[in-house]
Amino acid sequence: MRPGFSKVAVVEDDPPVMAAICAAIEKAEDMDLVNSATNLTTGKKLVLGGGFDILVCDLGLPDGDGTTLIQIASEQSQEIDIMVLTMFADHQKVLQAIRAGARGYLLKDQPLENCVDAIREIRSGGSPISPIIARLVLKQLQPAPFPQDKLAEPLSNRELETLNLLSRGFSYSEAADIMHISAHTVATYVKHIYRKLEVNSRAEAVFEASSRGILGS
Repeated sequence: MRPGFSKVAVVEDDPPVMAAICAAIEKAEDMDLVNSATNLTTGKKLVLGGGFDILVCDLGLPDGDGTTLIQIASEQSQEIDIMVLTMFADHQKVLQAIRAGARGYLLKDQPLENCVDAIREIRSGGSPISPIIARLVLKQLQPAPFPQDKLAEPLSNRELETLNLLSRGFSYSEAADIMHISAHTVATYVKHIYRKLEVNSRAEAVFEASSRGILGS
């Protein structure tokens, strides 16, 4: 596969939405639609079959919860980027999807062509989240801060600085420039953050740190 090229699989039960997403992906020169499914049953076969590095997944499938597919895909490989595209704006649904392994969360109330840009963002290390979702979840996470000294191993000042920058959407290389260190060092800090917070993705790290009152405003 050539550098920067993404192989995308889509699980979506709404025919017009599926058609719009697939058309946008097929039009993009830097990605290829390799498979699709319209329900949980065929989605499981799709995920277990592999052959993709991006999974765009709905949550409200006719025969079950798409979070199940997210969990299966994240267990298959941590190299797979998973993006939710759904109508659900409930904070519990958001947190469940992120804890299962989702690295992005978009609502269907936006132009579906934006899905392609979100795929590019997630492949470059970003975590695209619809603004209304971000506001909803942050509002839910504001009460009851949990001091970081409750962590078995607190984050260092540089790890905190790194996490704050990543939570604001900066890439590894951008964070490195701001902190005047190498991108490799940033990646090392991120590994330490994941281990200490017991998470597996940037999005999960941000939500976990926010819920513990670790991230600054």
